[in-house]
Amino acid sequence: MSEDTEGIPPPGGNWRIPISVFFKDARFVFKRDDIGMEILGIALPAAMALAADPIASLIDTAFIGHLGPVETAAVGVSIAIFNQASKITIFPLVSITTSFVAEEDTVRKIADIQDKKGSDGKGGSGSNKDTHSNTLMPPDNNDMSENIEMGETTDDLDLENDFVTCKSVDAPSIGSNKGKTKIERRHIPSASTALVLGCILGLLQTTFLICLAEPFLSVMGVKSGSPMLTPAHKYLTIRSLGAPAVLLSLAMQGVFRGFKDTKTPLYAIAAGDLTNIILDPIFIFACRLGVSGAAIAHVLSQYLISFILFIKLMKQVDLLPPSLKDLQLKRFLKNGLLLLARVIAVTICVTLAASMAARLGATSMAAFQICLQIWMTSSLLADGLAVAGQAILACAFAEKDYQKATAAAARVLQMGFVLGLGLAVFVGLGLEFGSGIFTKDKSVIRIIAIGMPFVAATQPINSLAFVFDGINFGVSDFAYSAYSMVVVSIISIGSLFVLSKFDGFVGIWYALTIYMVLRTFTGVWRMGTGTGPWKFLRSGLLP
Repeated sequence: MSEDTEGIPPPGGNWRIPISVFFKDARFVFKRDDIGMEILGIALPAAMALAADPIASLIDTAFIGHLGPVETAAVGVSIAIFNQASKITIFPLVSITTSFVAEEDTVRKIADIQDKKGSDGKGGSGSNKDTHSNTLMPPDNNDMSENIEMGETTDDLDLENDFVTCKSVDAPSIGSNKGKTKIERRHIPSASTALVLGCILGLLQTTFLICLAEPFLSVMGVKSGSPMLTPAHKYLTIRSLGAPAVLLSLAMQGVFRGFKDTKTPLYAIAAGDLTNIILDPIFIFACRLGVSGAAIAHVLSQYLISFILFIKLMKQVDLLPPSLKDLQLKRFLKNGLLLLARVIAVTICVTLAASMAARLGATSMAAFQICLQIWMTSSLLADGLAVAGQAILACAFAEKDYQKATAAAARVLQMGFVLGLGLAVFVGLGLEFGSGIFTKDKSVIRIIAIGMPFVAATQPINSLAFVFDGINFGVSDFAYSAYSMVVVSIISIGSLFVLSKFDGFVGIWYALTIYMVLRTFTGVWRMGTGTGPWKFLRSGLLP
């Protein structure tokens, strides 16, 4: 091991609040060193993959728009219902899968190296036996911080000279006498568990949405007798058949992210979305299927994405566990429920803000919706950095390489802040001169101008909040993420009621600003005070 990746010093040093960690090597934020290139190599494909689906949805909307306003509105309502149902299941599953797979794969590689060294010492053959040490599992995510020993280093594993860092590609093993390199499939129980849960949750979502399609549409305002009811019901029912593919593909994306491989999901998503775009005009217009054709095209594209990812994953991972006991259902469900509470808390805040804006009238609601969509667009880019931070930190913590964990966390936060500053300028100028792209209504444009300072100025805060999410998930701090978000939501909801009552549209944006500031503050507090998984920072690691 190099000096900069040695473990943390023994306890006993001067205790201090390590707030300086956020400014660690800030002058190197744009440096193309190993850590910088590793982050960009994960973040850029991840951001492109995240942006691919919204772009495809916009093209879908363009095709459906030629059918008429009724069909367009009907599909919009159905998509909102489907996305809301998916968000509840997708976010916890993907976030947990990425962290668990990264931790488990790193522990597996450490065990393989130990086995190889043991074999070399005994027989000198240098062969790499198939001993993946299934009992060597990463610690439970909520207990990870308690398992960090202040004096323990990766040197204790005696891996100074041949430690294999957590990479996105398989560690090759020399197979036959012909000298060929054979890629050995990995046994990753958390990957198998994610696929099982993805399949189960997808089937449940399909059943749930099909059986309750009409009640959900009624809640959304599409009641009996509405001209939107028939096309909305058709679209939602057919689209629901793709839920298993959506959940499975996202579970597999979580696995690949755990391997630090965001390029494979990008290629699969691009292929699926391209297929969707090609099939849309064929099914909608040539086959005269209307909104049903649009739904069929989307479902087929999702199954194609799942098929591609499944074939790729089969080449790398042994997806069939030796027994049901190897599945980590309890571990996934325990932490999944925590993140589910977090998703619900986030959803309530944003939904309540939209509800408050709707009470101010159609004009205010139209302006708010445009501002909100632009406000949240930064997540597409910041989430790419969050994915990179999560994968790198999960590996680094499993390796007990706390120097790398600290450097990676600081770098992604600094990149996120710079990204936010750039977005602030871009969004501010864009809304100042380009709000007419979204609407020609002068009243709406006037209200957009009122919300513009909030939308632009909060971009750095938003980016930091999203990146902190990835950091918390990377160190498996799921409990803190959930509980802190519940507290943030309670305070933000109170602010929404009070501020919207006194300041209307402006009050709503003040409350949303408070909401994002508090989200960012919880991340700063956890890491900046050296608590939870970050308690090692108080032992004098940083100079």
